[in-house]
Amino acid sequence: MHDLKLLRDNVAALREGMRRRQILDVAGPLIDRAEGLDRERRSLLARIEERKAARNAASQEVARRKKAKEDAEALIAETRALGDEIAALEREYDHAMSELERLQYELPNIPLPDVPDGGEEANTVVRTWGEPRPSDGVRPHWEVGAKLGILDLERGAKISGSGFVVLRGLGARLTRALMSFMLDLHTREHGYEEVWVPFLVNRRSMTGTGQLPKFEEDAYAATDDLFLIPTAEVPVTNLYRDEVLDASALPKAMTAYSPCFRREAGAHGKDTRGLIRVHEFDKVELVRYSVPEESPAQLELLTGHAEAVLQRLGLPYRVVLLAAGDTGFSSAKTYDLEVWAPGVGKWLEVSSCSTFTDFQARRANIRYRPGPGEKPRFVHTLNGSGLAFPRTIIAVLEHYQRPDGTVTVPEALRPYLGVDVLA
Repeated sequence: MHDLKLLRDNVAALREGMRRRQILDVAGPLIDRAEGLDRERRSLLARIEERKAARNAASQEVARRKKAKEDAEALIAETRALGDEIAALEREYDHAMSELERLQYELPNIPLPDVPDGGEEANTVVRTWGEPRPSDGVRPHWEVGAKLGILDLERGAKISGSGFVVLRGLGARLTRALMSFMLDLHTREHGYEEVWVPFLVNRRSMTGTGQLPKFEEDAYAATDDLFLIPTAEVPVTNLYRDEVLDASALPKAMTAYSPCFRREAGAHGKDTRGLIRVHEFDKVELVRYSVPEESPAQLELLTGHAEAVLQRLGLPYRVVLLAAGDTGFSSAKTYDLEVWAPGVGKWLEVSSCSTFTDFQARRANIRYRPGPGEKPRFVHTLNGSGLAFPRTIIAVLEHYQRPDGTVTVPEALRPYLGVDVLA
């Protein structure tokens, strides 16, 4: 959510941000309407205050006349009429504010200046790590997983539908091993506090992080006010909603495991085979709160923590800076981590590491007090996957695949999995 001051003092910056996102044709009319509503809101507020002052003056005169035993009936009627007018103006004001808030929720964040212009074609690879394995002779993970008896796509579809999977035996243990390995790395070496959060959240929480109202059709709703989480970002970011933190508590770093539920997975038949796009998957999430001045450095730090997982697993990857037109709704800057999957011959996103500046914090009202007696400011929120499991599993099955169809277990996972080879 944007500060209303943008509409009054720097609406050009808002328009330029939408242009860079390549949505000015859609967002422009919303901004025009929001500007008009803000003017209307301020005009109504002035009229309300004027009428209240007149009513107060009239009420005082009524009291004086009654005390003096003078006739006050006409003035009493005038006071009542002013009350009715104030009530009507306040209804108009509430309607304008409600519509203005709705428009604020529909406008995405402004990309930071160092985010490239353009769409997906303008995404920039900023660094790579490891040597990608050639695809020659490497079988896709769904074949390897089926042969090893660890991936059961057919029964996943039978019990839940397309886009759901069953992991069996060592496949299930591999998932549990990834969870423990990632959480241990982030808590013991990277300094995150581990939290275990609800997997159902209310509408206010989904709105706070930007999933609602724009993406409600993609969410799995359990009731009118409870939603299955699309990522642990939602409950973890909302832990301090409507609170004011001390500056000494920042930066704050939290990590959580959760299942994730996303209706849009595999839309339009894209990447629907195997584990590439599924409706339910597991992930370890990283969330950070920061003072505004430190959030750029915090993004680099968080991204490095996600990269460390891939490095410990020995999986080749690249870091991609997303262009403005490909940056997510709430994000101001995003790095995607893409792991190489030789069996499908693709780079697959396993993490998006983003800074949201104060965009989410305004929606969720998360603030900090810079010093004693100072006015609270909004924190900057950041998050990233550290990592998502399905595509990490894809990369392990394909990168470490052996000629006989077995798979070498990355050394970092062996203490958790208890075996050296998936066979």
